[in-house]
Amino acid sequence: MIRYGLIGAGGVGRKRAACLKPGQLVAVQDADPAQAHALVAAGGQGKPVAEAAAIFEDSSIDAVIVATRHDALAELALRAMRAGKHVLVEKPGARKAAELAPLLEAEAAGGGRVRVGYNHRFHPALAKAREIVEAGELGPLLMVRGRYGHGGRIGYEKEWRTQKEISGGGELIDQGVHLIDLARWFLGDFASVRGTVTTLFWNMPVEDNAFLELRATGGATAWLHASCSEWKNLFSLEIYGRAGKVQIDGLGGSYGLERLAHYRMKPEMGPPELKNYFEFSGEDESWRAEIEAFERDIASGTRPSPGLADAFATLQIVDEIYRQNGRA
Repeated sequence: MIRYGLIGAGGVGRKRAACLKPGQLVAVQDADPAQAHALVAAGGQGKPVAEAAAIFEDSSIDAVIVATRHDALAELALRAMRAGKHVLVEKPGARKAAELAPLLEAEAAGGGRVRVGYNHRFHPALAKAREIVEAGELGPLLMVRGRYGHGGRIGYEKEWRTQKEISGGGELIDQGVHLIDLARWFLGDFASVRGTVTTLFWNMPVEDNAFLELRATGGATAWLHASCSEWKNLFSLEIYGRAGKVQIDGLGGSYGLERLAHYRMKPEMGPPELKNYFEFSGEDESWRAEIEAFERDIASGTRPSPGLADAFATLQIVDEIYRQNGRA
C-alpha cells in the first residue's frame, strides 16, 4: 500500500484526501495549521504536521501530493523529488514553464514518478472520447473546439487566483490550461500559438477571458475559450475528424450532466447520424481514477501522462499567449 503525505489542505487537497484508502494518509501540512487539523479530523486518518519538511523526512511516506497555490507548487514538488518521493502535483504545476525546468532535470536524473493533476482526462466522457479517437472512428482529426467557464462569485476579484505573483495569471492559467492539455491530448504539440487575453468584467489585474488559436504541424487546429464571466457554468469540447465528430458537454455538478454524443458522417454527406450517446451521472470519480493511475505508474515504473513534460508544454503555450498580450 502506498502511503502519502499531503501538502495543501484546501478544497483540492480535501478532494485528494477523500480518494485515499484507510491507512494511506500519513501526514498533512498546510500554511494554515487549522486547515490541516480540520482535514485530519474530518477524514479520520493521518496527522497534522507544522512543516513540509516533516513529510519529506518521513521514511514511511512513499508519495507526496502537492495541492497548494500556484506559487508553491514547483518548489515543493522539487523538494519532494529530491527527498526520493513520488509526486502528484496539482495543475498547472508552476506559474510559468521556467519554474518546471529544475523538475525536468531531476526527473531525467532518475528517481520517482511525477504526475501533474490534470484530472479532466479522467472524466468518463473524455476517456470515452479518447477511446473513440484511438479506435480510428473519427478518422484523421481536423480540429478541436473547446469552451470552459464559470461566472465567479462575490469577492472573486480579491482571491489569490487573481494575484499574478501567486497564480501566474488569470483565467488562462486557471481553467484555460485544462483546455490546452485536452487539446494537446487529442491533437499533439502545436507549432503555431496565437491568442488574446482580456479583462472584460472583473476589476482585477489579470485576464477574465482568454481566446486561443493553436495549430498543429499538420494543420489541425484548436479553438479554445476560457472565461470567468460565463454566467452559466459551461464545459464543451468538440472533436472533429474526417469521418465524424464527438461532442462532450458538462462535467457534472453546476456544469450540468456529463454527456457524449458520437456522430458519424454518412457516405452521401449531409447531416451525420448519431452513432452513440452516453450520459454519465453520479459522483465525480475523476480524482479517484487519477490517484489509481498514479499508483499504477508507481507499481509499473511507467512515466506518468500527463507528466512534467506535458505540463511544461502547456505552460509554454500560456507563457507565449501572455507574451503576445504584454502580460508576461
